[in-house]
Amino acid sequence: MTKKCAPYGLLGRTLGHSWSPKIHTMLGSVPYELFEREPEDVENFIRHGSWQGINVTIPYKLDAARLADARTSRVERMGAANTLVRRADGTILADNTDVLGFSWMLGRFCQRELGQAASTLLSGKEALVLGSGGASKAVVAALKDAGARPAVISRKGPDTYENLLERHAEAVLVVNATPVGMFPNCPASPLDDSTLGKLAQRSLKGVLDVVYNPTRTGLCLAAERQGLPFASGLSMLVAQAFFSSELFQDKELDQSLVETIESAIAAESANVILIGMPGSGKTSTGKRLARLMGRPFVDIDDAIAAKMGSSAADIIMAQGEDAFRAIETDITGSYAAQSGLVIACGGGVVTRPENYPLLHQNGTIVMLDRPLDELSPAGRPLSAKRGIETLAKERMGAYRSWADFVLPTTGSSMGDAKAILSLING
Repeated sequence: MTKKCAPYGLLGRTLGHSWSPKIHTMLGSVPYELFEREPEDVENFIRHGSWQGINVTIPYKLDAARLADARTSRVERMGAANTLVRRADGTILADNTDVLGFSWMLGRFCQRELGQAASTLLSGKEALVLGSGGASKAVVAALKDAGARPAVISRKGPDTYENLLERHAEAVLVVNATPVGMFPNCPASPLDDSTLGKLAQRSLKGVLDVVYNPTRTGLCLAAERQGLPFASGLSMLVAQAFFSSELFQDKELDQSLVETIESAIAAESANVILIGMPGSGKTSTGKRLARLMGRPFVDIDDAIAAKMGSSAADIIMAQGEDAFRAIETDITGSYAAQSGLVIACGGGVVTRPENYPLLHQNGTIVMLDRPLDELSPAGRPLSAKRGIETLAKERMGAYRSWADFVLPTTGSSMGDAKAILSLING
């Protein structure tokens, strides 16, 4: 006898952390659980499980399509399903809401960022789809529905990354449908700044990435540096769940839920990152802010000491500043790639430009702006050796340009924490 399970859920082999239960709770398709199954158990679970509606992720999307009794035209077209619904007569319907989710993401991006409907912007125009896997097929289908001429770029075949500029210089859109740049291997990008820049000089209007963690993928950061509009895949994730939930509940839902849920997840996952001069109060403020937000707190100098067995000051004294900065970049990157943290950076984090994308990819950066005459060099070898005013002249421009918000300190760490909370909550 098959064990009774929750009516809704996500079927996969190794699922780990997933936003799906939270999303479906907000959509009303509850209870929603994660169903991890080995390949030999999938057919029995799909055919005889007590579920009412399930989402299906890799590696079981082909199985979902094959084992269903009926398939929508989207599934017939793609050969894969991410949504299964058990109908009143007990038969199983397979659908693919990944296509609908990307279509929703594409439509909003074109209208909001580029000022035109997707069908108007893309009709007869070339769009580059990076990658040839399952996600790519959904993206290609949605682009064709919008009237575009998608070209799939892969490592092999006629259209590769090496000949992309020669064959597709007139593309108006680039979509990453590979896992390149996904946490924890971030912020890697399937295309470099030079390639994007050359495409932008011709016809490229925008960049989309189906990866949603981190918030700003390596490709999105590259687009930002080129002045191109971009979006990562959180809206697609929520939108495909929205259309699945409509099928599960057999009713229409308010589409405003997509942006409401997207905003809630984005706020919950974004790190809050504190930068500023040594002694500006980043650690004490960060601890209080983390308590107010119910989040873990990370002090990068403490994390360095825990890993290296020596304090930041001792490493600088013994090995020199360059050696310390390399260590700082490595450890800063490992924490900044994570989600939902409050992070206090060392005062010199801005001295290495490569640290900015590490912090920016998944965080809101806040500068604590404390008057220089209130800063003390005690216990800070660089401040003592070079002087606070000298350090300020070298770093202040970077602090301000990196920051999403600049907070003049209030005189107390709790006051600063509350002020930051007010800033980031809008």
